[in-house]
Amino acid sequence: MASRLAHLVIAAEQPARLARFWADLLGWRLTAESPADATVEPSSGDGCDLTLVFASTSRPKTSKNRLHLDLSSTSGANQRETVSRAVSLGARPIDIGQQNVPWIVLADPEDNEFCVLEPREEYANSGALAAIVVDAQDPARLARFWSPLTAWPITADEPAITTLSNPTGRGPTLEFLRAHTPKYGENRLRLAVRAESSRIPQADRTDPEDNEFRLLPPL
Repeated sequence: MASRLAHLVIAAEQPARLARFWADLLGWRLTAESPADATVEPSSGDGCDLTLVFASTSRPKTSKNRLHLDLSSTSGANQRETVSRAVSLGARPIDIGQQNVPWIVLADPEDNEFCVLEPREEYANSGALAAIVVDAQDPARLARFWSPLTAWPITADEPAITTLSNPTGRGPTLEFLRAHTPKYGENRLRLAVRAESSRIPQADRTDPEDNEFRLLPPL
């Protein structure tokens, strides 16, 4: 099935508020806003071709997300500046058991976890968003499912993490990180891929570890 990664959909109790937070933090553009949903698109020159779609939900967050975002930094000072800006916009530091690590773990205004990474060479061309990280009980198996679905090749395969990269060489990576906790309930963050054939209808589906995703028809 020919398709490509199109959106990251984030369930939000206040879509417009959460969209404004992420637009301001990433330096992206809020391009659509309504009571039911909001859309944030990368700024020109960022290199990312993925949009963030915030969809209204009345379901409160009850557990750690299985998908989260990693933000890039260019220096220690830049990392500190990004953390400071995030906190000023409504984020807060959280402890999810990360202990002594060089990245900073925060929660956005609706308690979605995200990380501000220390400078890493592999994210030099990523733009503001370094990676979309998916908890996986079997990272390699899940990556093999998602690679043909997104048309992103596997570029790193280690015991604890398997990485897909955009063929353009820019934008965030899609990383499957080993996690021993099973999936619980519906994901608040889910991927959406756009089919390239008009014969494929829009549908909600799940991957081999029951992560929900949406298959979109061609534009």
